[in-house]
Amino acid sequence: MTEAADLDDIKRRMTGALENLRHEFMGLRTGRASAALLEPITVEVYGTSMPLNQVATISVPEARMLSVQVWDQNNVGLVEKAIQSAGLGLNPMTEGQVIRLPIPELNEERRIELSKVAHKYAEQAKISVRNVRRHSMDFLKKAEKEDHMGEDEHKMWADEVQTMTDKTITDIDDLLTHKEKEIMQI
Repeated sequence: MTEAADLDDIKRRMTGALENLRHEFMGLRTGRASAALLEPITVEVYGTSMPLNQVATISVPEARMLSVQVWDQNNVGLVEKAIQSAGLGLNPMTEGQVIRLPIPELNEERRIELSKVAHKYAEQAKISVRNVRRHSMDFLKKAEKEDHMGEDEHKMWADEVQTMTDKTITDIDDLLTHKEKEIMQI
């Protein structure tokens, strides 16, 4: 733990949790069309489960409309079924190989539900950051116990890890606050 590379690894892992949260938040619908909304959808085609973006092109032609251009005519019904069963509250309209997905206005109940989901995602990110912190602290204790570092050095590194943890948790809270405002705005 006496090398900067170890601190870089801790920071990378904590930042990874933050980036994962940003990615999760992109998939939360806020009344505006975003191709990220369809990213988690998988389609059963060719005898296997494939991500939607590997069987179709997703575009945003308007602020409140998604367009899915299915490459193979035979897969249109399967893609439509996958979108309906994804639980996103979208109603596909099929025109040939193009599936149009109008993004409806969010009602108050749905906004509250999305806010709860955002809180759940943020809490998962915080747990990930705390796990990185716990693992790092355990490593420091073990290193001190095995006489690889002194008590002062252990305290210095532990303070640095705690500072990184606090900053990342604050960043997560800031992201959550921003996403909640985005979800709840009328």
